[in-house]
Amino acid sequence: MTDENAPTVLDAMMAPDLSDEHWSRVVDAAVPQDVEVGDYVFRTGEAGYDLVFVESGEVEIVRDALRWVGEAVITTVGPGRFAGELGILNGQSAFLSARVTKAGRVHRLSRAALRELMSEDDELCDLILHALWARRESLRKGPAAMTLKFVGTTTSNDFLSLRRFAERLDLVHKAVAIAPDELDTLGTHEVAAEDLPVAYVQGEAIPRATPGLLAERLGLSYQAQSDEIVDLVVVGGGPAGLAAAIYGASEGLSTVLLDAVAPGGQAASTSRIENFLGFPFGVSGGDLIGQAVLQALKFGVRVYAPCEAVALTQIGADLLDVTLADGRIIRARSAIVTSGAAYRRLALDRWEDFERSGVYYAATPLELRQVQGKPVVVVGGANSAGQAALYLAAHGSPVHLVIRGTDLRTRMSSYLADRLADDPRVRVHTASQVTGLDGDGTLESVTIDSAGSVDARGLFCFIGADPATSWLPTLDRDSGGFVRTGTDVAVQSIAQWRDLGREPFPFETSAPRVFAAGDVRRGSMKRVAAAVGEGSSAVASVHRALAF
Repeated sequence: MTDENAPTVLDAMMAPDLSDEHWSRVVDAAVPQDVEVGDYVFRTGEAGYDLVFVESGEVEIVRDALRWVGEAVITTVGPGRFAGELGILNGQSAFLSARVTKAGRVHRLSRAALRELMSEDDELCDLILHALWARRESLRKGPAAMTLKFVGTTTSNDFLSLRRFAERLDLVHKAVAIAPDELDTLGTHEVAAEDLPVAYVQGEAIPRATPGLLAERLGLSYQAQSDEIVDLVVVGGGPAGLAAAIYGASEGLSTVLLDAVAPGGQAASTSRIENFLGFPFGVSGGDLIGQAVLQALKFGVRVYAPCEAVALTQIGADLLDVTLADGRIIRARSAIVTSGAAYRRLALDRWEDFERSGVYYAATPLELRQVQGKPVVVVGGANSAGQAALYLAAHGSPVHLVIRGTDLRTRMSSYLADRLADDPRVRVHTASQVTGLDGDGTLESVTIDSAGSVDARGLFCFIGADPATSWLPTLDRDSGGFVRTGTDVAVQSIAQWRDLGREPFPFETSAPRVFAAGDVRRGSMKRVAAAVGEGSSAVASVHRALAF
C-alpha cells in the first residue's frame, strides 16, 4: 500500500541532469547564497520567489502543516538539482516551502533572470520547462494538493466555476463534492451550508469563494509594476488570444494576456476537436488549451485570470489604457481584442434558477461528473452541440438533442450528423424547442414542445453567442456588435487615419493600434484553427503599427 505522504523520489524528468555548460550559465545569472540547516530558501505564500539551484548541501520541499493535518515532506533536492515549481512562471505565490537540511551553497535565480535565460537558451529552457511541468503533474497526486482545497455541492455551478478556474490554470488542488442530501456532513469541514462553496488556501477558509477572490489570494491577479508600459495587451484567452500572446511574446513583445474567466474560451468547453491540424485522433479542448497556456508561460506571457477589461482608452497618439473591473489600469503600446462572445440563453422562466444547478454551457469532464449516467437535454444544431451529445451519450447519459431546424445537416458537419443518427442513446428532436424547466432546487425535467416533459438532470445549451464588445463603444462595429477590421472599417471612420498617413492594417480596428481577432471580429470563421491563425496574423500587423 502506497503512503501518499512519503517523500517523492524525483525521476529524470522532474530532476534533469544539467551539463557543466548549463550549470555555468545558471550560476552566471543567479545570486549565490550560503545556507545553514533550518534556513528556508523560500516559504509558503511568498510572492515572486526564486528558482533555487543547489550547489552543495540539501533542501527538502515541505507542505506546511494545515489546521487539520501536520506537515509533509514532498521530496529532497541535492547538489546539481533545483527547487521550484511551475507557478514561478506565472507569478503564483509559493504553495510549498523549501527548508535546508544540510548546510551548503545555493544559487537563487529570480523570475526575471529565469525568463531571460530561457529566452536565450532553448536547450536549457526545455530542460527546466519539462521538469517544472512534470513536477506539477506529480504534485496533483500527493499531499501538496491539500494546500488548495474546495468544498461544495455536486449541483452548484459556483463550485463548478472554482474547479474550472483551477483546472484551466492548472493549479494543484483537491475538490470535495458533497451531495445536496449529505449537507449534514459539513461539520467535518468546519463550515455551514450558507458558506459554500468554500476554498481553503493553506488551511485558511474563504467562505463563498469565487475565482476572483482566489486569484487575489494566490497572487494571480494583475499587479502593475511602477510606471510600466507593456508592448501588447491581449484581452481574451481563447485560441485567438493565446495564439496572439504566444506569437507576440516569442517575437520580443512584452505581453499581458487577460481573461474574464480563465484561459480557454469556448474551445476549452469542447469535449473533442476532430478537425484541428496535427491531431488525427482528435484532441479535447481542455488539453489543447492546457498546452497552449504552458507555451505562453514558456515565452514569458503574463497570464491573468479572472481579469475583466471594462474599458479601452487611447492616450495620445502612441499609448492605450486598458481599465480592469477593479479599477486597475494597464498601459500599453498596442492591444488585440479577442474577447470572444458570451453564451446565449433561452428565454425561459427559472433559467437563472437552474444556471447554478443544472444548466451548462460546456460539456467537458467537469460537467460530465455532475450528470454522468443521468438523462440530459442538449440544445443546438451546430458542431459543438453534436459533439456534446455524443460525448455525454458515450459516458452513459441518455440524450435528447433539440434543434429548431428540420435538417441536422444544415449547420452541422456531416460526419457528426451521421454518427448522431446511428447512436441509439441519442434521440434527435428536429423542428423543436425547449419551452420549460422544472425541479425542486436542482433541474429534474425539461419540456420540449414536440415531446412533452422529459427527465433531465442537465440542460446543455449550445445556441451560439453574442460578441463580448459592449465594453468597446467607440470602436466601429456592425449591427450584430462584431468589430470591423482592416478594409472593413466604415468609410466615415477613415478620416481619423489621415494624420497617420496610412489606412488600418489587417485586423486593425477603427482605433489605431487596437486590433481584433477570433469570434469577436466581423467576418471571422468561428473555428478554432481559424482563430489561431487570426491571432497570430494580428501580431504581424501589431509589429507594423508599432514601427510606423
